Amino acid sequence: MKSDRMKVLQMDVCSDQEVAQAVDFVKRTLKEPEEGLWGLVNNAGISTFGEVEFASLDNYKKVAEVNLWGTVRVTKAFLPLIRRAKGRVVNITSMLGRMASPSRSCYCVSKFGVAAFSDCLRQEMYRWGVRVVLIEPSNFVAATGILTAAGIDRQAQALWSGATLTVRQDYGSEHFARHVATMKSFVSSGLKDMSLVLNAITEALTSPCPRNRYNPMEMYWWVRLQVMTHLPTAIADWLYIPGATL
Repeated sequence: MKSDRMKVLQMDVCSDQEVAQAVDFVKRTLKEPEEGLWGLVNNAGISTFGEVEFASLDNYKKVAEVNLWGTVRVTKAFLPLIRRAKGRVVNITSMLGRMASPSRSCYCVSKFGVAAFSDCLRQEMYRWGVRVVLIEPSNFVAATGILTAAGIDRQAQALWSGATLTVRQDYGSEHFARHVATMKSFVSSGLKDMSLVLNAITEALTSPCPRNRYNPMEMYWWVRLQVMTHLPTAIADWLYIPGATL
């Protein structure tokens, strides 16, 4: 972009050392560090898939280490600067941080966790004049590349080989293959235009009165999100989850 106002640095959100170095870099770079830092956007994230009986505990830990603990680690490190500026913390979660989805439990656990963390932090930060905002996008897989066909194949091989014999026999290879094919169909799905998310982030950072939550998504997903979070669980599942009964 050739902007002298943009500074780029290496920061692994899973590394205490690199996060601390990033904070030091920001302090040195700010023209008036005593006035603090206005905005922090936590966007780092990874995804995976797999039904609960196929997903290993390491899968849950790997996704949570980036999506959840990375967000917590970076936020805690920068909060003193944010508080000084009475600024903004903007956390990118997902519609899957408010409604569950079969085969996405590793991802949902991490995003539900970020939503809970953000809600608690928002309530704590009112007294400091800091606004904490959640961005909950729908399906932008095609735009972000967070899932790829090659990645799904690698994950599928690990899921199948890591499952117990009982699980493999009970579910069967045909069911598993269909499951993998369904996940591959998501690779090119969703919105390719990121402007909905970018506009939400921009408003969250710059609006005098930002919303607590933004839902950049198509109407189908917005309606489904309202149904899944407001109707009785049995009815919501019956409407959207195959095999669910009232």
